[in-house]
Amino acid sequence: MNYDTFSLNNGLRVIYLPSKSPVAYCGLAVNAGTRDEDTHQHGLAHFIEHTLFKGTQKRKAWHILNRMEHVGGELNAYTTKEDTFIYSICLSEDTERAMELLADLVFHSQFPEQEIVKEREVVIDEIHSYQDNPSELIFDEFENLLFRGNEMGHSILGDEESLQTFTSEHCFDFTRRFYLPENMVFFYYGQMPLAKINHLAQRYLEIPLERSLPQRQRQAPERLRPIKELQQKELHQSHVMIGGPGYDAFHKNRTGLFLLNNILGGPGMNSRLNLVLRERNALVYNVESGLTTYTDTGVFSIYFGCDHESRERCLKLTYKELKKLREQQLTTSQLHAAVKQLKGQLGVASDHSENLALRMGKAFLHFNRYEMLPETYKKLEALTSRQLLEIANEVWDESGLFELIYE
Repeated sequence: MNYDTFSLNNGLRVIYLPSKSPVAYCGLAVNAGTRDEDTHQHGLAHFIEHTLFKGTQKRKAWHILNRMEHVGGELNAYTTKEDTFIYSICLSEDTERAMELLADLVFHSQFPEQEIVKEREVVIDEIHSYQDNPSELIFDEFENLLFRGNEMGHSILGDEESLQTFTSEHCFDFTRRFYLPENMVFFYYGQMPLAKINHLAQRYLEIPLERSLPQRQRQAPERLRPIKELQQKELHQSHVMIGGPGYDAFHKNRTGLFLLNNILGGPGMNSRLNLVLRERNALVYNVESGLTTYTDTGVFSIYFGCDHESRERCLKLTYKELKKLREQQLTTSQLHAAVKQLKGQLGVASDHSENLALRMGKAFLHFNRYEMLPETYKKLEALTSRQLLEIANEVWDESGLFELIYE
């Protein structure tokens, strides 16, 4: 099945994908995140995601909490550096209930001051919890190292100092600027007919707002000189991040790097890093490589945790695997096997309906289209070993890689 799209008179775009499942996934994706915060307001976008649920013009927090719970549905939200999602999962028959509630939250939240005070402590606890987990904290600090001096480097959660300054007016100001129909996408994945979704969207989401989207102030991060940083944290293990800038979400080589990353340290137990660090040498419990793509930049990273005395050996073996992919072209059989594996992983992942719906909303928000699996498969099948070798040399040049180590 393919997707359909349409736009409302207020500029809000809608993407619709039919499903045979009785469960529906719908939500609003807002093109605003951490990198859109003003100076000294780090964490505001994420804080707003929390406080959207604390009261609207016609509902108190308790009523919001129970609106979908009463019918067995879910209400959720999350924030990234570039966007914010507010969405619901429910039975198809309760889609109208979900759409009306989502519209109320996004367009009519009141950010009561007493709730601001309470939620501030909740987010501070979330920050403390994160700081107690070095295997998670290191990912944020690595991006701060990579993008230092740019808003892209700031933690999504913010910091205690900035959180203490947030007021209702700060929340109103941010949402007045960015929570506008022309800056949003509504996504729906379920069995309700397109005509009915169109009708409900016009009823609940076609809200006229006499405001216009401000001029974007986003600045693409500069490519900085790589550094290696060691932080003493008195841990039982060393936690290591290696990486550097990757491709942005529009780059023609993004699919090739995606395949290379899967070969190097993807989720498969047969990834090269897992084989050499865990299976053959028993040096680590977990090792992974990953890609994060943004609209104007990207991040490639490798993470592993190991005993302190094993760290240098792990680093040496990791750089050795990167060198192999830069210098040794994949054979035809290796390329075919890698493409087949990734196609299978993508197919299995697409069976997770919540992830599919969220990916669809994000893609339409930023690219105004959604790439279905057959299109992705064609791109993978068109890759050549020579192209992959060139990509590996461009992104994984050892002289351009950063290192962050906790010990």
